[in-house]
Amino acid sequence: MRARAMSVFRRGAVHGCAAGTVGVAVMTLGEELEQRWTGRPNSHVPGRTLARLLGSPLPPSRMNLLMHLGQGALLGMLRGVMADSGLRGPWSSAMFAVVRLTNDQTLENASGVGAPPWTWPRTELVVDLAHKAVYALVTGLVADRLAARIGPGPGLQHARLRHGRHPDIGPVEPVPTPTPEQGNERR
Repeated sequence: MRARAMSVFRRGAVHGCAAGTVGVAVMTLGEELEQRWTGRPNSHVPGRTLARLLGSPLPPSRMNLLMHLGQGALLGMLRGVMADSGLRGPWSSAMFAVVRLTNDQTLENASGVGAPPWTWPRTELVVDLAHKAVYALVTGLVADRLAARIGPGPGLQHARLRHGRHPDIGPVEPVPTPTPEQGNERR
């Protein structure tokens, strides 16, 4: 069972890194389009945060994209593990959106670069929440799709035995993954 759990974590991290990269690309494109439409200037808070955390002399404008992509790919790994574990769909993406927002705010506030979101102007807050929601949904869709190729995952297998959390059920036995030869037999 331990080997199975580790395999879920490893495979999920790979799936999630790919999913997070796609999610952050879509979020970044959406931000670019929104800024062109609204005239909102680019925020250098992510770049300033990374520069402060690393003690880098590079200007924040050069660090922005690195922080954006890095956080997107790294946090996506968590969403991939969620999906491979059986935590899929909109509910899981909503949980993940909170993680994404929490990560941003923790890093920005701990480094002294940002301020708590409840102190922001409301329009700024709405824009940030919308972009992070796009990231979480796209990352979730990709991670869920990749995870579906390997089967339901331990959490969904458990739920299929009996809905809810029950200490007397599990750990569930893994569902065998079809080999390529078996996959061809089904066609």
